[in-house]
This record gives sequence, structure tokens and C-alpha cells, in this order.
Amino acid sequence: MSEVPDSPGAHPFRTERTPRDEAPQFVLPLVVRIERGAPPARTDALETAARAVLVLLADERAQADGAWAQAVRDWQDARIRKVVRRARGAEWRRAEALPGITVTGKSAEVRVFPPVPLDGWPKDLARLQVSGTELDEPEPPAGPDPAYPVLWLNPGVDMSAGKSMAQAGHGAQLAWWELSDAERADWRDAGFPLSVRTADPADWRELTVSELPLVRDAGFTEIAPGLTVAAEGGTRFAPRLRRR
Repeated sequence: MSEVPDSPGAHPFRTERTPRDEAPQFVLPLVVRIERGAPPARTDALETAARAVLVLLADERAQADGAWAQAVRDWQDARIRKVVRRARGAEWRRAEALPGITVTGKSAEVRVFPPVPLDGWPKDLARLQVSGTELDEPEPPAGPDPAYPVLWLNPGVDMSAGKSMAQAGHGAQLAWWELSDAERADWRDAGFPLSVRTADPADWRELTVSELPLVRDAGFTEIAPGLTVAAEGGTRFAPRLRRR
């Protein structure tokens, strides 16, 4: 599991217990479809997961008095956690039958669900495995489009595809929090274009001191606590979220 800082734009990770720790804990489930004969490409899966988080946040059911709005508020009032599980065949069909949204990329399919209590997963999701989400990259991804947001992964942290998908989702959420309503609407109407790339080691330091939104993992699984993603805005969307 992973989490983002306690408030929009907050960079330091707070190790002391806060009211968020005392609140009931929720998690945002994401399920990636990984069929034996046709697994998605890694970068496409990461980008699709990030867009899935944004699609859910922008959905009318997650806002105001929508059917998912209270669950989203409860989730954001506690530690913000996301867990990625994998499914294939009948498992995927059962997941599709549950309330949620399926987002497709070039080769990836990711279904995102409204937040659920940490210990209250629907049984058809609870039985899915977290492990086994390693994915290949058939060819190196092209350079990111500078017009759109880029979620830069820490080059010094080795993460599974599933863990990286959760981190990319965190980065997308931080970028979303930083935007005005008009910017959010523009990004949504464009289909939430974005890129996920691993930063060059020489650039990572600059990214972390440029006042960009940063994801700091809590260290529950796979990796030690630390920075994992820097969310940089594009020249068209969120141009103010650029390196200084």
C-alpha cells in the first residue's frame, strides 16, 4: 500500500500520528487486466492506472451528492491509499460486474472502484492477487509530450509494476489537487493526457527541489519510506507546475 502527503501540495511526510490516522481507513482499489497471452506494456499500464484515478475523481458519482461521494470523502479524510491487483479471464469479468470504471490505454485495461474500507473489500476483489504484476516493456517509451503533465518516477527506487501503478495514481491525484476547476475541466475534456517516465538520475534532484507535488511512500510494502514520484505540469495543462 502507498499513500500521498496529508494535504494537497504538502511535501514533508508526517511521521507523527494525526487525525487522519485516527479516522476510519479506506483504500482505492484498482485492478489491471493481465491475460496470459496478452499482457499490457508496463508504461501503458502505469499511464492507464494514473488516468483511471483521475477519471474516478472527475466522475459525477464521486462529487457533491453522488453515489460515491461520501466514500471518496472518507478516503481522502484518512491516509490516502491505493492497492493494485491483477485479474484475468473469469476474474476480470467478475470485477467488471462490480460498480466501477474501466479505463483503456493502448494495450492496458484498468478498472478503478470507489474506495472501500481497508478491511472491507468486496469478495470478488479481495480474492485477487497483488503479486504477479510484473510487466515487460516491448520497446523503450518515447519522450514525454511537454504539453501535458509528466509523472516522473524516482530512478533510485526499484518497484514492481503494480507498486509503480499505485505511485503513478498518487502523482496524478496530487496534480489534480493543484489545479483550478477550469484546469481540471480542460484536462478531463482532453481525456487526461499524461506521461509516466523514469527520471534521469541527474534530473531527479532538481525535480525534488522545484516545489512540484511529490509523492512520499509510507513504506508499507516493497520499499522503504521515501519519495517516489514528482508530478510536473505541462505547458498546456498546469503550466504553473513546472520546474523553477
